[in-house]
Amino acid sequence: MKRITSLLLAILLFISTYPAVSFAKENPIQEEIIYNILVDRFNNGEQAFSEQVRLDDPYAYHGGDLKGITLKLDDLKELGFTTISLSPIMENATDGYHGYWIEDFYSVEEQFGDMKALQALVQEAHERDMKVILELVTNYVSDSHPIVSEPDKQDWIIQDSKSSGINEPWLENVLVLNQENPEVQEMLIDMAKYWLTEGNVDGFVLHAADQSAVNFVQSLTSELKAEKPDLYLIADILSGEVPKDLLDIPSIDIVENPVLSQSIADVLSKADTPVENIYKKWEELGRHSGLIYVDNKSMDRFTQVAVENRRDDVNTWNIALVYLLTTPGVPSIFQGSDIPMYGKGYEQVQQLVNFNSGDQELEEVFSKVLALRTKFPVLQYGDFELVGSDQGMSLFKRSYQDDTMYIAINNDSESRRVNITDLEPELQLRGLLGDDLVRETENGEYKVALARESADVYIIEENSGLNWMFITPIVVVLVLFISAVVYLSRKQKKREVK
Repeated sequence: MKRITSLLLAILLFISTYPAVSFAKENPIQEEIIYNILVDRFNNGEQAFSEQVRLDDPYAYHGGDLKGITLKLDDLKELGFTTISLSPIMENATDGYHGYWIEDFYSVEEQFGDMKALQALVQEAHERDMKVILELVTNYVSDSHPIVSEPDKQDWIIQDSKSSGINEPWLENVLVLNQENPEVQEMLIDMAKYWLTEGNVDGFVLHAADQSAVNFVQSLTSELKAEKPDLYLIADILSGEVPKDLLDIPSIDIVENPVLSQSIADVLSKADTPVENIYKKWEELGRHSGLIYVDNKSMDRFTQVAVENRRDDVNTWNIALVYLLTTPGVPSIFQGSDIPMYGKGYEQVQQLVNFNSGDQELEEVFSKVLALRTKFPVLQYGDFELVGSDQGMSLFKRSYQDDTMYIAINNDSESRRVNITDLEPELQLRGLLGDDLVRETENGEYKVALARESADVYIIEENSGLNWMFITPIVVVLVLFISAVVYLSRKQKKREVK
């Protein structure tokens, strides 16, 4: 990966010297920054191409594997990601690159490697203080799964059942499991415990949890937490609506929020759209944040939508990352966003990541913003409040115990300003991304101004006034330099006269 520039190093050095405060932990999943990986379309580490690998077919395997992910852990760690989330890796029917056509719940798909490859990936991740989460499919099996043809297991399948209102191409080749059947529940819970034990993973994404029987989800998550209390359990939503029943299950750590995520993507991909609209949507949803993102393997790429709206990649991702990483919720970033990758529809969105086309400036944006999330607990656990808005710009406040930070996001095509009127006197706000300094005005306000399409995150300090410790050496050096120039010029003139 390309080196981070000296500017980034200076900023991170400043952050590292800012006093950290130790807080009592709430749900630790709020501290994670998730990198969402579609295994087959990420990176080929060692698998030889087979007859199932057809690069010209968007609905076939393209060669990504577990070893390829292992090889990229250092890069993901350097960017600041703390957790990787893998698409389903169980043995699938032919062309089941996405992982949803399961034929064997207890085997790793050979296109991805084997159990040893998974164990090696998890071990390497743990050595880097990173976590690994697996997407767990419990609702569906391939229509070629052995149980489909077993006479004594016909009641394991819900006949003629389809998930209505969902446009996913893989649904045409699956059958729905009867999760009300005690034998099916027992098998699925045993399967989950197998992957937990053998793979030593740190959590599961419960695929299409909104399509599952509530009593089954309660049983599954309770038993898994009994096995490993610090296990992360994330409820994936397939239909777009979040059933209240899922939010009420205490053994689920967090529930995906597709409605809020779509609002974030819609607002921040288009200039002059008020950031306040996202806050209003969040309030409409009962202030439920959950797992949030701006795109995933089923959505058009955020970069693509932004470019179609004539937005700059770096500026737009800077704004989007600041929102995702500093507001309530657990942020999830889809693979290749740091390149960035473009695309519309499954065929383009789910392409192999092209690591050779990375943008160094964008990588620096990722590193800076992700570092803020990790450093400041207030950005993980703090209360969230809208301070004010000026058309496309909004200023937010996060408070946790004795710590407070401000987040300013200007999604406008012009410079904007929001005033803080309730901050104590003789303080100053220091921007951690743009090194901006906001001091109190004569009328006791603090005017936070941002250039067009930019964002910053502010800490509160005592007003330092002019930093003479910093300024004096510069002045001395400048005076010495000017004196030397004058001296040499005069000396040169004397020589010319002689």
